[in-house]
Amino acid sequence: MADFLKPDGFAGPRGLCALAQEASVVTEAARFLRRSRVGRRTPGEEPVLLVPGFMAGDATLAGMAWMLRGAGYRTYRSGIRVNVACTRETADRLEGRLEEIAERRGRRVSIVGHSLGGMLARGLAARRPDLVAGIVSMGSPILAPGAVHDLLVRDADLLTRLTRAGVRGLMSEDCIGGECARASFEETQAPLDPSVGFTAIYSKRDGIADWRACIDPAAIPVEVGASHVGMALDPLVFDVVRDALDGQQVAYAEDGATA
Repeated sequence: MADFLKPDGFAGPRGLCALAQEASVVTEAARFLRRSRVGRRTPGEEPVLLVPGFMAGDATLAGMAWMLRGAGYRTYRSGIRVNVACTRETADRLEGRLEEIAERRGRRVSIVGHSLGGMLARGLAARRPDLVAGIVSMGSPILAPGAVHDLLVRDADLLTRLTRAGVRGLMSEDCIGGECARASFEETQAPLDPSVGFTAIYSKRDGIADWRACIDPAAIPVEVGASHVGMALDPLVFDVVRDALDGQQVAYAEDGATA
């Protein structure tokens, strides 16, 4: 993995102690099950695209989608079954998905991204502010994508070896150490249009990503107590996501009224 993906001052969580922090996902899942007994409401008009993390797919954000629909948002899947492809190609496909949703709903789209999904959301917001109303990242090490647990580094290495062996549709060495990686990283560091809201959710209990790398200077940072995996389904994190989206929608409406 290229050095520029892990700048000085950042280091991913290490060892079994860090991974043990992720055991709280059981508690977080239990909280979701209790919350899920509450009846859902009819989805509203505000569109939200949900983007899963590395080695994950749309199914991992099904709980978040359920809760957001209950809060009056209209959620959309990214179309990612497993997030293991070239990040540039994935971003290009997501851009097309954004265009489709924005045209259908007649308005800009909010994006909620978990881990790598949040980094993709950040890049898309910089690339296409005309399509994005706001973004919410959850445990996304935007400032240092390489500052993650060695387990994820080994997973990425496995994908590149499979690509060399001829398996298609996976990350290559260029995606984690070449010009593709550099272009993706630079896009996530690009300035955001003032009209695009940004909330970065992080947890000091994150056993996968360096929580310090999740605090983008362009974002409103909000700390939660969840595990990295649990951010995708913990109702307490959902409450933060909902509040962030509500605030972004108010700003979007005011921006439209003064345009």
